[in-house]
Amino acid sequence: MNDTGGPERFVKRGSRHGADFFRHEAAGLDWLAAAPGGPRVVEVLGVDDDEITLERIPAGRATARAARHFGRSLARMHEAGAAAWGAPAGDWAGRCFIGNRPQECRPTPSWGEFYAEQRVRPFVAIAVDLGVLGGAELDAVERACDRIAVGELDHPDDAPARLHGDLWTGNVLWTSARADADGHPGVEAVLIDPAAHGGHRETDLAMLALFGAPHLEEILRGYQDQHPLREGWRERVPLHQLHPLATHSAGHGAGYAIALADAARQVLRL
Repeated sequence: MNDTGGPERFVKRGSRHGADFFRHEAAGLDWLAAAPGGPRVVEVLGVDDDEITLERIPAGRATARAARHFGRSLARMHEAGAAAWGAPAGDWAGRCFIGNRPQECRPTPSWGEFYAEQRVRPFVAIAVDLGVLGGAELDAVERACDRIAVGELDHPDDAPARLHGDLWTGNVLWTSARADADGHPGVEAVLIDPAAHGGHRETDLAMLALFGAPHLEEILRGYQDQHPLREGWRERVPLHQLHPLATHSAGHGAGYAIALADAARQVLRL
């Protein structure tokens, strides 16, 4: 994809996926931005079948204070909710994607069925076809998916959250903002490149942990200030990392497949 937008705009074009690709991104950004009290989301300046134009975000540097604020606002975004597990962003009815890969967003009655069948297994199948996952490692992943799909790890208190869906650290930009009331230099997080859908709040947090967000503990502290996580959430991090590890196994080599199998074994011990 190319950036030809100039100093104030960022233009992406050149997708091989056709008209839905950039419109899906725009729908996700608008849906996340509509969450009351949520984090700043990059503004969509224009979109058509061939390109999307976004505001350009000047680079900044994360601070602990900004990270904690981001955690609180991320929790509020999640609290805005979704129509169902697996529901696409807002009224979006086209194809859905994560990065450059298609993925399904079919509303599903249970989180476990949605997560196993639409977020993990499709990418596991690709990894198997590529020859990077098999044998005992594949068996562990399949057994973990079986357990998830039948609802063993669902919880009655969980409800579909308004998820970014691809919340690795590269999709959280840090930029300058106004100084706060105490005169501290202003820095804020800005979300980009979502794979937005109705999912489990812990999945966004687990992806931040997987790829090393700056000041992660402050993000989590802010999140807990706004929305305390259910007991045992740290032990469930490998469960919620199955999706990103599966997607990376399908495109970035055997190292991620090994990590996927290790996470699956931890899920089997929950």
